[in-house]
Amino acid sequence: MAGSYFGNILRVTTFGESHGAGIGAVLDGFPAGMELTEEDIQVYLDRRKPGRNSISTPRREDDLVEILSGTFEGKTTGTPIALLIRNNNQNSKDYSEIADCFRPGHADYTYECKYGFRDYRGGGRSSARETAARVAAGAVAEKFLKELGVDFCFYTAAIGDVVIDPDRFDPELILKTPTCMPDEEANEEAVRLIEACRKEQDSIGGIVKGVISGVPAGIGDPTMQKLDARLADALMGINACKSVGVGDGMFAAYTRGSENNDAFYTNEEGFISKRTNHAGGILGGIADGSDIILTAAFKPTPSIAQPQETVMLDGTPKALVIHGRHDPTVVPRAVVVCETMCALTILDAMLSNMSARAENVRKFYSTEE
Repeated sequence: MAGSYFGNILRVTTFGESHGAGIGAVLDGFPAGMELTEEDIQVYLDRRKPGRNSISTPRREDDLVEILSGTFEGKTTGTPIALLIRNNNQNSKDYSEIADCFRPGHADYTYECKYGFRDYRGGGRSSARETAARVAAGAVAEKFLKELGVDFCFYTAAIGDVVIDPDRFDPELILKTPTCMPDEEANEEAVRLIEACRKEQDSIGGIVKGVISGVPAGIGDPTMQKLDARLADALMGINACKSVGVGDGMFAAYTRGSENNDAFYTNEEGFISKRTNHAGGILGGIADGSDIILTAAFKPTPSIAQPQETVMLDGTPKALVIHGRHDPTVVPRAVVVCETMCALTILDAMLSNMSARAENVRKFYSTEE
């Protein structure tokens, strides 16, 4: 299967299926010498794992990561880092009814068209369970970036029509609320909305927002490898993501140049800065040194228990009710997936940038003291 890898210098390849023996990732191109333990990765996986609260799927997986290679005496060796997460709570019989038909909103039909065969148990490779492998690899990248002064703040900005109030923004709530909203009032309202959808055997979508600070100006490449394009690629590759915005995103289309342009000035410390940040920290595909602002919109979970119209493999009409254990909204668990995929993207771009100037290469390989 093509399309299971991501990155250039820093490349991650994921493997496994939702109802297979396990899932995992191989992270290649990571520098040697960084301290790394399974606990460093586990804290990120715990944010994504199922069954954490009443608004997520009842499927319970420990999502315990095993580092199989790429470290020695607690430090990375520069060789491929292999990460394994075993599946231990599959319930494949829930999917026997959809073996010969196509679930609306899923990849069943397109996988059948492409391969002529598919693993129908939980969607197989197309299941959102695969994103746990991405989180594991991205956690390694984010740990290194934090050592370099790059920080990430990703959270749920909206679920359905429930939107957080910036005046009530409290970053400490992101890891405490079940919705990952940094606004307690919005969180409570969103939980009520999610529970209402669950009772109606329905689901709801929402928006994840991320702020990445500390990325140096000059990171990213013009034309085909623009940083914003690569971040959009990272986010759009996540299950159920349907739209990505950078800075003002689509709302920039409704403004004039005089409103959208970010004026430059020299700040009190003598550094060039911007008065505003409509561009979201990226100009011409290259980071400008200000915060990188991203939004990702997620559709409602397509697995719902309401009767839906579909067809069998031979085209015969069928009324389908999807059984199994599913999230009434994917948004809270997608927050850490967005964060870690962006970490992989930023670190890959920073490693690439080391060869952008001849003086950097000379300095690195210089034999002069």
